[in-house]
Amino acid sequence: MLYITEIYKSLQGESTWSGLPCTFIRLSGCNLRCSWCDTEYSFSSGDQISIENIIEQVKDLDCDLVEVTGGEPLAQDDAGLLVQALLDLGKTVLVETGGHMDIDLVSNQSFRIMDLKCPASKMTHRNDLNNIAKLTSKDEVKFVIQNKDDFLWAEKTIREYKIEKKCNVIMSTVFGVMCRKELATLILQSGLNIRMQIQLHKLIWSEDTQGV
Repeated sequence: MLYITEIYKSLQGESTWSGLPCTFIRLSGCNLRCSWCDTEYSFSSGDQISIENIIEQVKDLDCDLVEVTGGEPLAQDDAGLLVQALLDLGKTVLVETGGHMDIDLVSNQSFRIMDLKCPASKMTHRNDLNNIAKLTSKDEVKFVIQNKDDFLWAEKTIREYKIEKKCNVIMSTVFGVMCRKELATLILQSGLNIRMQIQLHKLIWSEDTQGV
């Protein structure tokens, strides 16, 4: 059983999978409190649903790409069982997780998108950098950048742990706070192989729209 905030089909708005139709399974609850969080509604909302029921809803939405997200999905004990059930169903599975939980709680046959928290999030102290050694070439590391100090911290971390040699590295701005042109300039100046992303769903719909 898992606590679920919402299950819906939309376009993937982030990661290297951006723009593709995707079914989202948003698990409830999070053990972080990032200053810029855009899914606070998932902290306490949701219903307890069996994995079998979740799988039936996924089948009804008829989409090959599925993302398990949150909140923090890995904070629920049965998240790994859900991911495995989706893989057994033949789905391509993305798992969006913070950098503070053991990413090996879910199968490395999924595509794990790990969000390392920069200083402006006020959650940097919770990052578990041991996860970096567990990354595969299928995985992705995301940094949400609010200001230049965030970028410099992320750049230092990428270089120190050679993250860009392990997997895709993605950066985006805190929506509506940092100028995208500033982040683009910093990426170009760094010389690092970083992919800049824009939260596509917030441009198509609106920043506060749920279920998209």
